[in-house]
Amino acid sequence: MIIYSIGMKATGEMEKAMQQAHGVGYAEYERNLDKRLEVEKAREEDYNRCNEMIRELNHQS
Repeated sequence: MIIYSIGMKATGEMEKAMQQAHGVGYAEYERNLDKRLEVEKAREEDYNRCNEMIRELNHQS
């Protein structure tokens, strides 16, 4: 387990998933504010897209 100064504990699987999903590791995510904001914006957009799909599916039922 890797522990970063912002209090995150990352396993190898988490590190791999972060690299695959966002092209950045937790160490870079931690020290680069611009990269962190970019990753969080992408996560929020994905979250909103998923919620919209759920609303559409619920509406079709």
